[in-house]
Amino acid sequence: MSDLVTVILAAGKGTRMKSKLPKVLHKAAGKSMVQHVIDAAKAAGAKRNIVVTGFGGEMVREALGTQAEFAEQKEQLGTGHAVLQTAELLKDEQGTVMVLCGDTPLLTGDLLKKLYESHVEAKAKATVLTAIMPDATGYGRIIRAEDGSVLKIVEHKDATEAERAVKEVNSGIYCFDARALFASLQQVTNDNAQGEYYLPDVLEILQKQGEKIWAVAADDYESTLGINSRLQLSGAEKILRRRKNEELMADGVTIMDPDTTYVDCDVKIGRDTVIYPQTWIEGNTVIGEDCEVGPCVRLQNVKMGNKVMGQFGYYHDCVIDDGVILGQFNHIRPDSHLMAGVKMGNFVEVKNSVIGEGSKLPHLSYIGDTDMGSGVNMGCGTITVNYDGKTKFRTKIGNDAFVGCNSNLVAPVEVEDGAYIGAGSTITKKVPSNTLAIARARQTNIEGWADKRK
Repeated sequence: MSDLVTVILAAGKGTRMKSKLPKVLHKAAGKSMVQHVIDAAKAAGAKRNIVVTGFGGEMVREALGTQAEFAEQKEQLGTGHAVLQTAELLKDEQGTVMVLCGDTPLLTGDLLKKLYESHVEAKAKATVLTAIMPDATGYGRIIRAEDGSVLKIVEHKDATEAERAVKEVNSGIYCFDARALFASLQQVTNDNAQGEYYLPDVLEILQKQGEKIWAVAADDYESTLGINSRLQLSGAEKILRRRKNEELMADGVTIMDPDTTYVDCDVKIGRDTVIYPQTWIEGNTVIGEDCEVGPCVRLQNVKMGNKVMGQFGYYHDCVIDDGVILGQFNHIRPDSHLMAGVKMGNFVEVKNSVIGEGSKLPHLSYIGDTDMGSGVNMGCGTITVNYDGKTKFRTKIGNDAFVGCNSNLVAPVEVEDGAYIGAGSTITKKVPSNTLAIARARQTNIEGWADKRK
């Protein structure tokens, strides 16, 4: 089988998106549209991916990095002109060139592999990916010969009534013999109302030469949909999330209400985990087995172990080990690590801190820039005072320390193993191991004072 190279058209501005961002960089289910296309091409076995950029080209290049090679279309003069910009990069290619659109995030690797294999098997010079549309209004119709090859593609405005009754349409995605493609592109003209060079004209040129043009129908039309507006983008997002939820449930994850559970494409979730409604799981989050997540939880790039429970919280760019219990209305911020068996109550914020095994943060605490040992108990209302207005300082709390309610630990400071802090203390100096530290004003009772106020 010949080698597969893809050319991904990503030069358009996407006027209907009404955005400073290039259309292909708008995200659906956690990834840009063009990233979805790249991933599908890789899954289909493409050895090279060439992205044709135009509007916002630098942003596209930065987003994709080394995943692709790039060609620039300085003027948007049509799809044929866009593909022609890759001629120098592909001058030595003798295999198959698959032309894809960067705004088709619903493509799958299986579909592109089917297109490629059918093209090679048919020994065609060009193969069109088609779709059976419930409403084909506005699309070019595929008119086939008896042997299944393509006789012609008729634009809607030029079609007869009989041709308009055909539901099979051109998706704008093709496979070409590389040499035939670039030879034909040299013959394409811009003699049309728009003054552009159209890629489908290559098919007509090849047909006139007596070459075979084949067509492969997608299993479902959704996979071929192009996105041109934010309304269409929201539709694609819904389809991608439905696919992901179905994949997870088929693999042993319970999703209580798929319609209100939003899981990005690259998320991984272990078996027998239960996801409750109104939960967002984003980025490269990995969740272990036997967890209970939600309701109303948002996770971004979280590595979560097994048997973790959490609800009504926001956790991002952090690590949560096995058996951690997270109460309600907590915020776990980047570079935090909650080790096995940690228990966190309600209204706790943790930032850039390590919380040791089995430690407890029951409620109403801020723990920032802290290295906390195992078996620590932090009383209600305890905070680490880590910022002096210019610099962040760290707090160190040893194993089995006990910090009483409403205490302030003013960093940089250390509480050693087994130390106790009396409730209401403001600690500014090291507390040695197994010591009780009390740093508060001594209570004074004034007898008869209330009577004098009467």
